[in-house]
Amino acid sequence: MQFDKYINAILIWRHKHINERTFVILFSALIGFLSGFAAVVIKDSVFFIKELLVNGFIQEYHTYLFFAFPLIGILVTVLIVKYLIKQDLGDGVPTTLYAISRQNGFMKSHHMYSSIITSAITVGFGGSVGLEGPAVSTGAAIGSNISRYFKMNYKNTILFIGCAASGAMGAIFNAPLAAIIFSLEVLMLDLTMSSLIPLLIASACASLTSYFFTGRDVLFHFTLKEGYSLSEIPFYLLLGILAGLISLYFTKVHFFIGKQFRKIENIYIKALTAGIILGVMIYFLPPLYGEGYQTINSLLAGHYTETLRHSIFITKSADPQTFILFFGLLVLVKVFATSITLHGKGVGGIFAPSLFLGGSLGFLFAYVIKFLKLGNISITNFTLVGMAGTMAAILHAPLTAIFLIAEVTSGYGLIIPLMITSAVAYITIKYFEPHSIYTRQLAKQGDLITHHKDKAVLTMLKLEKVIETNFILVKTDDTLRVLVKAIKESNRNIFPVVDDENNFLGLIPLDNVRNIMFDESLYDIVYVKELLIDPQEVINLNDSMEEVMNKFKNTGLWNLPVVEKGKYRGFVSRANIFNAYRKLLVEFSED
Repeated sequence: MQFDKYINAILIWRHKHINERTFVILFSALIGFLSGFAAVVIKDSVFFIKELLVNGFIQEYHTYLFFAFPLIGILVTVLIVKYLIKQDLGDGVPTTLYAISRQNGFMKSHHMYSSIITSAITVGFGGSVGLEGPAVSTGAAIGSNISRYFKMNYKNTILFIGCAASGAMGAIFNAPLAAIIFSLEVLMLDLTMSSLIPLLIASACASLTSYFFTGRDVLFHFTLKEGYSLSEIPFYLLLGILAGLISLYFTKVHFFIGKQFRKIENIYIKALTAGIILGVMIYFLPPLYGEGYQTINSLLAGHYTETLRHSIFITKSADPQTFILFFGLLVLVKVFATSITLHGKGVGGIFAPSLFLGGSLGFLFAYVIKFLKLGNISITNFTLVGMAGTMAAILHAPLTAIFLIAEVTSGYGLIIPLMITSAVAYITIKYFEPHSIYTRQLAKQGDLITHHKDKAVLTMLKLEKVIETNFILVKTDDTLRVLVKAIKESNRNIFPVVDDENNFLGLIPLDNVRNIMFDESLYDIVYVKELLIDPQEVINLNDSMEEVMNKFKNTGLWNLPVVEKGKYRGFVSRANIFNAYRKLLVEFSED
């Protein structure tokens, strides 16, 4: 109550002294700081847990304890969700997309902290997933709840969610420009000057917050030193095709594993199964532990043997065939490790796995080319470009992939290869899979409207606000005389028929009685129940506006009756919906 009192006082002061645009800009900076700080907390928490386990309790990866760590992490996550949070967490970015699409940007307050706790435990104990998705949903929840507390409209709520998502991404990768593009490309925010400035401010503030707490090199410790040559372009084209195909493999396996795990109803058995399988995988392929950025950094630094140091396959040295076999397995198995972690009730995202998969694929591709002496290409550059290729394909976000890799390498020396590989990878997967791994399930359920502005505006329309009630009601026992009197008094050409309890029974169009309405000899012998007809379609009050428009389209009518549990409520017309739609569209799109 005291908190609400302070909020109301701030609102009153704001309305008196600050206009809306200034208020949005100021709060975009606050949202940037908060989302950036949340990203720092989540990254540092994972680092602390991993260091405690790996370097505190044990000294080597190759130990039987690594069978248990993933299982412990997933089980603890399940217990926290079930007994402390007591609500479903959803899946990072898809949860955010669903909130934008179906909940007017509303996200429950527990999302501001629940994903931080659960994902840190999942990943810290070895879950083979990333933290970017949870960071984005955490930031989005912060933006959503700030908007709700300060009574912002739908347009600004969605903008605040975009600012927070940009902030979280910018803070994690120290790539503020790529973070903005992520919000535009994945969350499908509209780019106008009124939205661009808050996004810039939020992303910059979040990146500065991360820089202040963790330094410049947040995840990658690499600066591009060599460019590309024209002779390498065919290899980048081929890498793009491979990245698209391996991304398709990722998507198919992810949903296949999900289907299998849904058959396990008991969440403890589900977590136990996932933990055991994941523990076995990590035992044989240690780079699968956690996000995998340490492996990527080793590849970028040219320390290839570091990635194999704790593997049971390696003793003192590794020959080329071993490298090829190891990374071939890593690319194939990483997909299963990520999917099992997520569907086994671990909490995390697929952003980091997509980068890991692409980096490993790019390294393997370049290593094989050099081993077979088909070309003298840069293994480091292909590792980087491979990361962009799989990210572009898996997330269906080629621009985000291009600018992210360009920013984290502190230069644009590889911009052409990045563009080629990302575009080819995206085209390749798009041919087989029209939706990204984030949006496929939402699209299948009809819950994806962020990628369609007209659907987004339709969800903002409320059916109750467009119902027309100036229709004169008649009852089944009324005579034609009563009906003719109603026709004289009404300016409508439809007459709904109800019973004594207001149950909707049908309707009488004026055209159906025009030929008898002037024959007074029929006034007292013809009854309404003889004239009423069943409507072609009825709208239920709980129908979505998309369903309403589909009913208009299927019937070709201009007016349809609205009922609530069978009770008559009124009519809704195409013209009224169109006028309300246009008004909202102007508000939604104006700069």
